[in-house]
Amino acid sequence: MSRLGVRAVLFDLDGTLIDSAPDLAGTANTLRERRGLPPLPYERLRPLVGSGARGMLGAAFGVAPGDATFDDLRDEFLAAYEQGLLHRTVVFEGMQAVLDGIEAAGLRWGIVTNKAERFTLPVVRGLGLHGRAGAVVCGDTTPHAKPHPEPLLEAARRMLVAPADCVYVGDDLRDVQAGRSAGMGTLAAAWGYLGQGEAIDAWGADVLLDRPAALLNWLELA
Repeated sequence: MSRLGVRAVLFDLDGTLIDSAPDLAGTANTLRERRGLPPLPYERLRPLVGSGARGMLGAAFGVAPGDATFDDLRDEFLAAYEQGLLHRTVVFEGMQAVLDGIEAAGLRWGIVTNKAERFTLPVVRGLGLHGRAGAVVCGDTTPHAKPHPEPLLEAARRMLVAPADCVYVGDDLRDVQAGRSAGMGTLAAAWGYLGQGEAIDAWGADVLLDRPAALLNWLELA
């Protein structure tokens, strides 16, 4: 798609804008430690971070929603994670420069995530992003979560930008599906967690970005 007409860039949070995998994976291993189980390798947990508690508990304990123990484990996981949201979570290397470049060009940017507000807002504030983002739409802000387009459309409304004038950057197939359904350009972030489904080049994104700085190059801001 053309760069012309882009007025706003929307980002997924975990795996795109910030690297929260160390804290989420660490929480999964904390629950294993409480049960006398050895920690799992970080490399095994990282690809599943985009699926949140469901992905972490699936890898750590082999449970899924509907299993007898899942709800209690999920509640324990979320309570433990809430206590350590920012121990090792950081903005991805190179992403601050991307945000600076977007702002310097007079464009707006926002965040659309499936992460619940109770976790999202403390992280965004703690990393110094809240005052800069034109919108922060969480997984429970609207009645639907990605891959439904409504969270992306809500962010566009809050930023007073037409969906067609936005692009959405994410590291999961659901992000591309949501962006496409919202009528936005879609950019896939290859530095992210990517999940365990189809390969990133099969998602059908308009653009594949190999590193954060590639976004500035694509926007012709670098």
